Amino acid sequence: MMTFDNLTISHEGFVALLTINRPSKLNALNKATIAELNEAFKQLNEQADVRVILVTGAGDKAFVAGADIAEFAHFSVKEGEQLAALGQEKLFDFVENLNTPVIALINGFALGGGLELALSCHFRIASDNARMGLPEVSLGVIPGYGGTQRLPKIIGKGRAMELIMTAGMIDAVTAFNYGLVNHVVTADALMEKGMELASKISKNSPMAIARAIESVNDAFQPGVNGFQTEIRNFGKCFGTADFKEGTTAFLDKRKAEFTGQ
Repeated sequence: MMTFDNLTISHEGFVALLTINRPSKLNALNKATIAELNEAFKQLNEQADVRVILVTGAGDKAFVAGADIAEFAHFSVKEGEQLAALGQEKLFDFVENLNTPVIALINGFALGGGLELALSCHFRIASDNARMGLPEVSLGVIPGYGGTQRLPKIIGKGRAMELIMTAGMIDAVTAFNYGLVNHVVTADALMEKGMELASKISKNSPMAIARAIESVNDAFQPGVNGFQTEIRNFGKCFGTADFKEGTTAFLDKRKAEFTGQ
């Protein structure tokens, strides 16, 4: 595993903890950090002993407080378009479609690109001091890392429109009521809750989970029949060692030991 300037990675059992480590910049996403995240996710996804990835921000103030505005303040129209396209390809779409489940642990501000990163994760847990928003229109720009697309799918069009157009922030309880986060816990309990859920996930078939992620995602893809994806992936599961182990263990009344094969 390579070392990173802006990230730290630790492991506990089948769970990897990926921490964005720029606390002096409130963990803002610059080009270098996005490139490192792409590489880190790629490497972790290829490791058989990593079955769940938890993502959080260093310090107690921010998950990710946005993109690094100084990097693109003088961009042209073409450069702006390239910035969004490359970011979506390298990080946000990449995370959403990863075979390995990714859970965001939102431990403070998740604004702009930070909320967009959390939206790309498969689901989200927040500490009770978390604040979330997409403030881009207050800078004369729109969310460019998938925020206008993913937020309405998760919380509904009307609420997403309000959040985007007001450039406002919502607290963790509101985010929970909107369905934006699955759980709200105290800051001290955030890691424990993340590890608890990751541990439950890691006991199940990695092969089946990867197929489930693809099938759920296809339900939201324009022009794609998610039911057909589900049927195809259901069938694929029958050809795996995990399926043989899972069904045999069930019939033998024992716990399955999955290998992800």
